[in-house]
Amino acid sequence: MTHILVINSGSSSLKYRLLSVGDGDGDGRGTAARLASGLVERIGEPGSPVADHGAALDAVSAELASAGFGIDSPELTAIGHRVVHGGRDFTEPTLITDEVAERIERLIPLAPLHNPANLAGIEVARRIRPDLPQVAVFDTAFHCTVPAAAATYAIDRETAERYGIRRYGFHGTSHAYVSRAAAGLADRPGPGGPNVIVLHLGNGASASAVAGGRCVETSMGLTPLEGLVMGTRSGDVDPGVLMHLRREAGMEVERIDELLNRRSGLLGLCGDNDMRAVEKRVAAGDPEAELAHAVYCHRLRKYVGAYYAVLGTVDVIAFTGGIGENSALVRERSLSGLEGLGIVLGADLNAAGEGVISAGGSRVTVAVVPTDEELEIARQTLDVISRTDRG
Repeated sequence: MTHILVINSGSSSLKYRLLSVGDGDGDGRGTAARLASGLVERIGEPGSPVADHGAALDAVSAELASAGFGIDSPELTAIGHRVVHGGRDFTEPTLITDEVAERIERLIPLAPLHNPANLAGIEVARRIRPDLPQVAVFDTAFHCTVPAAAATYAIDRETAERYGIRRYGFHGTSHAYVSRAAAGLADRPGPGGPNVIVLHLGNGASASAVAGGRCVETSMGLTPLEGLVMGTRSGDVDPGVLMHLRREAGMEVERIDELLNRRSGLLGLCGDNDMRAVEKRVAAGDPEAELAHAVYCHRLRKYVGAYYAVLGTVDVIAFTGGIGENSALVRERSLSGLEGLGIVLGADLNAAGEGVISAGGSRVTVAVVPTDEELEIARQTLDVISRTDRG
């Protein structure tokens, strides 16, 4: 077993997990055990005892040491880091060097809220353990197999090339983990392997179409704003809305960005971005919450239908993420009316919300598959260092 520390460094938080991971049979599905995990919050905020990411990793080291395994332990083999945006540079998990860190920094304009925080965690961890191999695992990498016809926006080609404008996709570690787990539930996969639609539904939400283990379409685009309705993000919107707001409302770019990313989605429609609160209001007959929920599920159903067309046949639909795993009402409403496509939920199974939730006669298996992004990062980190050692 190999001991790997996974770090997910945000702008004001640092999530970590220490895992013992086995090599398995080379398919990335080896055994794993969680040894410790935790979250350091309010990094750099006024009044917080955690001044910066260096102090956050010191806190992590102290917590791990109290559990009998510090960051300085000789048994620690590697550190895996989540990095949100790999652009066109990084299409697979990558061993971090000075050059790689510089290239991640150059990608900050594509993810100004995420990559700086990811990079801060990398810099501090490399300073603390310069002797350890450290690996960057990119949210965008799983989607690099999306074909050009799906990844290309129909805008001026030279402009798109100059500014790196294309569909990148996000939540890739979750989509990779869940699509692989869901593929094992397929009853009658085609000759190329199971076709899976993954619906990752949390405060951020995204969908992917995966054919035989390869992502062929995904809902998020250049940024995580495109696609499904989310907690505070609009998802798909007519680009003309932006020009209309600029011309008619005099809104500057920053205000439009704030509107679409932080004051839209469920929050913009009904004032709540927590689906649990929205569904309580739906049950009480609140019309604003009902409309917000209906818009959310309509968008989901539209993407399921579109991805069914992209794949041709679908073996499994997998719900994951906080909403996907816990909202029976979202699962029911988003798949309602799709019986003609062979998608039939079992009412009692859906209410239970565990494992396979499709009815016995459903041609498509529908399942709730809890995601584990930290485990996926650890497995990809192990794969990189194993290949490096063999090389």
